[in-house]
Amino acid sequence: MDEQYRFKIKPYKHQYDAWLRNRRNKYYAYLAEMGTGKSKILIDTAAYMYDQGWINAIIIFGLKGMYLNWLDEIKLNMPEHINYKVGVWSAAIKVVELRKIDELFTTKEMSLKILLMNIESLAFDRSKNLALKFTSFYDTMAVVDESTTIKNQKAARTRAAWKIGKLAKVRRILTGSAMDNKPLDIWAQFQFLSNGLLGYTSFVAFRAQYAILEDMTIRAKGALRQFKTVVGYRNLEGLKKSIEKYSFIVKKDDCLDLPPKVYEKYFVELSDEQKYHYERLKKESMTVLSETAIVTTKIVLTKLLRLHQLVCGHLVDDDKNIHPIPHYRLTALGSILEEVRGRVIIWANYRACISDIEAFLMKEYGEGSTITYYGETSSDDRDEARRVFKRGSEKEYSSKVRFLVGNPQTAGYGLNLTAANTVIYYSNSFDGEKRNQSEDRAHRIGQTEKVTYVDLIAKGTIDEKILAALRVKKSLADLIVSSNWRSFFNE
Repeated sequence: MDEQYRFKIKPYKHQYDAWLRNRRNKYYAYLAEMGTGKSKILIDTAAYMYDQGWINAIIIFGLKGMYLNWLDEIKLNMPEHINYKVGVWSAAIKVVELRKIDELFTTKEMSLKILLMNIESLAFDRSKNLALKFTSFYDTMAVVDESTTIKNQKAARTRAAWKIGKLAKVRRILTGSAMDNKPLDIWAQFQFLSNGLLGYTSFVAFRAQYAILEDMTIRAKGALRQFKTVVGYRNLEGLKKSIEKYSFIVKKDDCLDLPPKVYEKYFVELSDEQKYHYERLKKESMTVLSETAIVTTKIVLTKLLRLHQLVCGHLVDDDKNIHPIPHYRLTALGSILEEVRGRVIIWANYRACISDIEAFLMKEYGEGSTITYYGETSSDDRDEARRVFKRGSEKEYSSKVRFLVGNPQTAGYGLNLTAANTVIYYSNSFDGEKRNQSEDRAHRIGQTEKVTYVDLIAKGTIDEKILAALRVKKSLADLIVSSNWRSFFNE
């Protein structure tokens, strides 16, 4: 019986319910908050369909910072009895990775073929043509993770995704915020699942049904231009009913079976300039340490600190001057925030990062959306942060502040921040105690919901070393003492 399916890891009840409801559907949406295990539901569903002979391949599109996370999810959740092969496509693809993709097309071995691609690459013909070839070559399940990335019906990536979706035998979208901010955004995402799935093959007709429109006239380049603008929404209950027919909708606080702490990783690619300086700093550090008569833990940590600052977006020179370096960390932060609701705590080690984050949030979410908490924060701002982020005070203390940005050294001890149930580590502390203490600001008496912790990680960098040390509850210094220091500079 289907109910006796051989899962690798037993699903939680809400995951099992989602699997039961969608495992036979050609198209479906997982509208589930971050931390509820959307990836496992997708993998379990794909595995079942493969066993039934309905599909023999999966193509998954995700954001630059997220799609590599699927490698870990597949390894963790793919049932043991299924043989599978994975290829990863990127703009700067290496020869070894290209061979793995070629093997997806040439191997005669019976296996589930999986191709991972970043959604941004669909704007380019080379990537789009590969995706089209793969999807038409196999009986494919096509998946768009964080499907708000295709909410713009005019964007090249959206049009390409629709074209690929038409060739796929099975289609899925995954997101935690399908229509929270702009209900009209849902149309393009459901078009990927099936043309006219929400009752309208035209966005103009869909907009006319669910939006309140007003005519507006502006002068542009000396001429008057008229257009319709959205001033409100209507019939949203009807839209929700249409969505529910093809969706599994779940919020984190609905999942009584979830553990009290949920951990997620968000992978961030390094910019070309970061890659260049990172390799240069690694070589310089190795040379200095190799020529030093006595290598102490403090010397190694100093070198690692500079690498960590670079990964976080700042190059520190020998005179301790800070130079901003192009990076994608703020873009990654923005993508995560699109997927979560409510108040959010963002931890960052460095003052320069806190300033960057504050400016970014003010620009994206407006003045008053953010409050900081670090060494230079005034007493009044600290008091406000405590009031806003303590559960129970929300009703008595009305505030539009949604984000608290702080460093664990200052704000990681003693505070009650239980009004937030999403905690993002923009960068991690080298100190395991500070990590544990900062986690407990939101997860403590007074917290009534599950807490999700998201770590931003640059793969193949010092980020991974730090997180590994924290996971085994050891400081990085302890790990260096027990290991060969060269291993921290050679990936």
